Amino acid sequence: MQEFERPDHWNKAAVHYRETAHPFTAQYAETALARVALTPDSRVLDVAAGTGALALAAARTGAQVLATDFSAGMVAAIAAAGLPNVATQVMDGQALDLPDASFDAVFSIFGVIMFPDWRRGLSEMRRVTRPGGHGVVATWRDEGAATFLLLGEVRRRLFPGRSSMPMPEGVRAMGDPESFARALVAAGYRDPQVETVTHDFRLDVALLDAPDKLFGMSPDWTSLDDADKAAVVAEVRRMAGGRPVLPIPSTALIALAEA
Repeated sequence: MQEFERPDHWNKAAVHYRETAHPFTAQYAETALARVALTPDSRVLDVAAGTGALALAAARTGAQVLATDFSAGMVAAIAAAGLPNVATQVMDGQALDLPDASFDAVFSIFGVIMFPDWRRGLSEMRRVTRPGGHGVVATWRDEGAATFLLLGEVRRRLFPGRSSMPMPEGVRAMGDPESFARALVAAGYRDPQVETVTHDFRLDVALLDAPDKLFGMSPDWTSLDDADKAAVVAEVRRMAGGRPVLPIPSTALIALAEA
């Protein structure tokens, strides 16, 4: 089992994720949310919700939102917001304990793509979407995003003979619009529309003083020895060229499909 497939990995990462990844992924969540017209009567499900970038944004429309994740730490971060129209539940997105056709819109923002059985995750999303409702899924290109994208680039430059950890199978399988659309159709959705969206991850260069916090979620970092880590940090500082913030353009695919 890969580290990112264990709930305890995400329980430990929840606080750091809320501070660093959440503001970044929220940009894509807003783009996804804009593709579906929600009202206070809408029932919304956020699958593998993380710290709730999509769920909390959807709640601002007045919709009734259920945010689920297999990590209790992530779910607790969403519940801490105390929004009256957001319910939370620890739940495996590969086996949703929810009735068929019970939601008007079902979202997964960089969540289902990480599942060991991502096909089952997509099928479960479709099962709980009402007829005429919508499924919205966001995935990364195969090279990833943000610090993962940066670390991969730097590793290839500094250590060209070394292999890097492959992205999760779901990311690789849905890393282009055509294969992404086919996967949604195979799950039971129809008429998928895939949009390419790029935002900058704004890396605070000062965080390089504690690089384990910045890169520590990646095995491509934890597998390095101290000398190699120091070389990576030095290269990133060189890339920043004295700027306090290093922008890392990161491209996602966001798909809207109908049930």
